[in-house]
Order: sequence, then structure tokens, then C-alpha cells
Amino acid sequence: MIIFYLRGPEKKMAVVASKKVGKAVARNRAKRLLRALFFRFENRLESGKYILVAKNEITLHPFLTLEKNLKWGLSNIRCLK
Repeated sequence: MIIFYLRGPEKKMAVVASKKVGKAVARNRAKRLLRALFFRFENRLESGKYILVAKNEITLHPFLTLEKNLKWGLSNIRCLK
């Protein structure tokens, strides 16, 4: 996944999955996974705009691995409180 972050006064989130991820069922599953992951960290995030972009094989990885990778990415761009 790719994370884009822009500081701002309020917390907003968008999820994107292109046709490269797969057919509609796979894209919707990828977006559901990313939304669920984001809401796990929502209370610990700085305010701003977040865009999460799903990559090809996101549905093949277990949820805990994705959670660990998102936490690493968010701490790397210094969004976690």
C-alpha cells in the first residue's frame, strides 16, 4: 500500500484501488481492508488528510501483516502521536 499525508486542521481519509488490483470484488475487499486498518489507528493519528492506495497483492497478505506494515509506514512519516 501507499500512504499520502497532508497536514490539516481535520482528519479525513480516502481509499483508492485501481483496476490493477483486480476485478470489482477484489478492489472492494482491498478498500474494506484499508478502511479497517485505518480505523484501528485513527485515535493515535495526527489531524490531516490521508490517502491510502491499494497495491496488486494486498488481498493475499494476512490482516496482521498489513496492520504491521501500515503502523510502520505511519510512524515513518511521523503521523502517529
